[in-house]
Amino acid sequence: MDYKRITIVCGHYGSGKTNVALNMAYEQKESGKDVSIADLDIVNPYFRTKDSIDELNRRGINLICSDYAGTNLDIPALPDEMYSITDNKHKSFVLDIGGDDRGALALGRLAPAIIKENNYSMIAIINMYRPLTRDTDSTVEVLREIEYAGGINFTAIINNSNLGADTTAQDVIASLPYAEKISKAMNLPVIATSVNEKLKNELIGKISNLYTMNLQNSLINKEC
Repeated sequence: MDYKRITIVCGHYGSGKTNVALNMAYEQKESGKDVSIADLDIVNPYFRTKDSIDELNRRGINLICSDYAGTNLDIPALPDEMYSITDNKHKSFVLDIGGDDRGALALGRLAPAIIKENNYSMIAIINMYRPLTRDTDSTVEVLREIEYAGGINFTAIINNSNLGADTTAQDVIASLPYAEKISKAMNLPVIATSVNEKLKNELIGKISNLYTMNLQNSLINKEC
């Protein structure tokens, strides 16, 4: 995948955005980039990215998140380190943004500087198998709310329609018309369909722009 310096990953709860964000950070690290991942959800106290802290440490990827991440304390605060995202032009960053308009509020603090630099992508992660994003209208409504709260418009879509570890190749194929409808409604390209690495051989040649991922063991069966 072609990455900008800042990759912003957004989607509704259960879209799988955190799994996508983590895999993007891993891919960039493996390509030789100095990359950090930031969890900027200041509303939801269950910071899923920190569930993979051991794997991030093993790979040498810095995690930026609240000191209260992974606790039961709902304190809307982020560390000063978050400003390195816009200040340190020599590093790459993957931003895991909250799952609704409230969760995207922290992005608004950085939006003016991100837009001014103009070296970013804002990717909508969509999943037709989640209760609140099963159709075009409801999905677009959620994404527009995130855009408004975060102060940045989406630049692309990744179709991450899945049923967790139970996802079949047919489940993924069945989601393609849904993704195309979202693409047309928002006038945005679907740059990838992301799938578990285990489904790769079944889907090669059937889906263009296939993006294979390893599901994080700490996130399986969690809505992230």
